[in-house]
Amino acid sequence: MIKPADIKKIIEDYSDFRIGVLGSHSALEIMDGAKDEGMQTVVICKKGRDVPYRRFQRIADEIVVVNEFKDMASAKMQKWLVDTKTIIVPHRALTAYLGYDAIENKFKVPIFGNRMLFQAEERSFPKNQYYLLEKSKIRLPRLFKDPKKIDRPAIVKVQEKTRKLERAFFTVSSYDDYKKKSEDRIKKGIIRREDLQKASIEELVLGTYMNFNYFYTPVSDQVDFIGIERRLQTNIHDFNALPARQQMDIDVDVQNIEVGHTPASIRESLLEKVIEMGDKFVAGVKKVYPPGIIGPFSLQSVITKDLELVVYDVSLRVPGNPIVATTSPYTKYQYGETFGIGRRIAMEIKKAHESGRLSEILT
Repeated sequence: MIKPADIKKIIEDYSDFRIGVLGSHSALEIMDGAKDEGMQTVVICKKGRDVPYRRFQRIADEIVVVNEFKDMASAKMQKWLVDTKTIIVPHRALTAYLGYDAIENKFKVPIFGNRMLFQAEERSFPKNQYYLLEKSKIRLPRLFKDPKKIDRPAIVKVQEKTRKLERAFFTVSSYDDYKKKSEDRIKKGIIRREDLQKASIEELVLGTYMNFNYFYTPVSDQVDFIGIERRLQTNIHDFNALPARQQMDIDVDVQNIEVGHTPASIRESLLEKVIEMGDKFVAGVKKVYPPGIIGPFSLQSVITKDLELVVYDVSLRVPGNPIVATTSPYTKYQYGETFGIGRRIAMEIKKAHESGRLSEILT
């Protein structure tokens, strides 16, 4: 395990620094925010996946190409990142490609965030997001530990077989439906049987889906509510737009692979619930994973017909929603400017550096 003292010693030499990111998921969003705050940036790209970072020339001051994303954790690369005084900002691709073991025990480069918290996002982890929601007294869907007890519409959340970033979710209505659909997906090579054994089965809560995005660190004055977005997923959105009769005539595997985002806002009378939920989650996580939340997090939620907020998924790093940066009114209410997670991170790093508190937000 990487000790806090090891990272603290490294950042003592960070009189100046730059922001580093793995070239996937939300790298553009992170670097854009850093540039807005006058910071230097570097992106580590996998060979053949560097086009966006070269095309948007303002974003990256340096582009480094590696054969595989995991090469970012090599001893040579780690030394170079420290020597160039780089602070790594984590997102989903970083945790997926480097792996939690490497991040927690081997990657001795300062990370913005609580590196011991990232694994809690995985539902198979003991003190996972369900545990954190319960400790925070936030409502979550009913869980079915035994598929034989499925007695209502439910969603099976299982890892996709081939793509680390994707989860092959599917809906079921009974145990028989679960058996039929899961066996079909195993035969087609979409999922693996061993991953199905570790899958979570949640009640399918009906309502309006909104992803609430927040920000907090130990040097923050409060939990910031950054904004709301909704996910665009293929091919479920277009399939759902078809009349029911046509849906029944089409034999197609419906998938909810995320391909984009749309902005959203919430009626003002519900804002109190949204703000309170973020405050409760920060307080709950701090008790389980001290020092708690460092940076952005997202509570992906359903608003029911009774106007209850039910959280069905949690992101414990940069959620990846660049649309918020130009559409959210909530940062403007607080700061007089509209911006997103990338810039909020850069603002906090700058503030911590100027006040001599970098060690409180880097692990």
